Amino acid sequence: MGLRLVLIAVMLVGVAGLGVLGVIAMAPTPQAPRQAAAEAPPERIAVLVAARAVQAGTLLKPEDVTARETFVAELPEGAMRDAPEARIDFIGAMVRRTLSQGDVLRFDGVLRPGENGFLAAVLAPGMRAVTVGVDAVSGTAGLIWPGDRVDVILTQSFDEHDATPARRVAGETVLTAARVIAVDRHLVQGMQPGQVGDSLRETNRTVTLEVSAEQATRVAVATRLGRLSLALRAAGTPIEERLDQRPVWGGDVSSAFAPVGVTTPGETGGAGSTIRVFGGPGRVEEIRFR
Repeated sequence: MGLRLVLIAVMLVGVAGLGVLGVIAMAPTPQAPRQAAAEAPPERIAVLVAARAVQAGTLLKPEDVTARETFVAELPEGAMRDAPEARIDFIGAMVRRTLSQGDVLRFDGVLRPGENGFLAAVLAPGMRAVTVGVDAVSGTAGLIWPGDRVDVILTQSFDEHDATPARRVAGETVLTAARVIAVDRHLVQGMQPGQVGDSLRETNRTVTLEVSAEQATRVAVATRLGRLSLALRAAGTPIEERLDQRPVWGGDVSSAFAPVGVTTPGETGGAGSTIRVFGGPGRVEEIRFR
């Protein structure tokens, strides 16, 4: 009897074990924790780089600066994030070493206007820097940039008692092919309304030129004689090209200065001419040659 009970108990235990195994086998296989559907991509930022090859000693223009995206983990030391303020700081700065296209721009690689030694570093050996005042007209509407070449034109007026009407205003070129090395301190000329630095453009009132010692004296005298204007030279114009520095008088520009009723030799076949002699206030004498 005892043996029988033992066998029955063993059989019950076996059946129960088989049942447990069946339940386990029928149960769904547990799945591994699901990974994120898509891992967040590495963070990227835009940094300022050279848009093209730039030689050492060059003053950066807006077209020399562009942006390139890079991973934050691979951010070069000293690189500057692309931002309007950063671009303004680089524009007009002198490059200390030659840059290749795509090279990262760093503040330690440039010398910016206003920093100690900026003008001295920009000037060629033996040259001088002179600054002239300009306005929207005499400064070519703000379209002059450092590195451009300009001619300096002097316009002066004479007292009406000392000269005939045709000789009261004269203009002449006092300087040719002078290199512009600075435009105020904030070099943001040429921007379109609403773009970066447009609010600074209205403050531009001076242009600094690279000249020889003798030319510096000429400019200093010219600023006392009359009004200076800048004429921008086309790219590729030979520096050696010189202009006729003969004065251009008002009578050379406008025929309205000819006295009323007096014909020129060309109109009368060279029959004669008339000149007016000013002897002082209210003393005007006409002399006619036949």
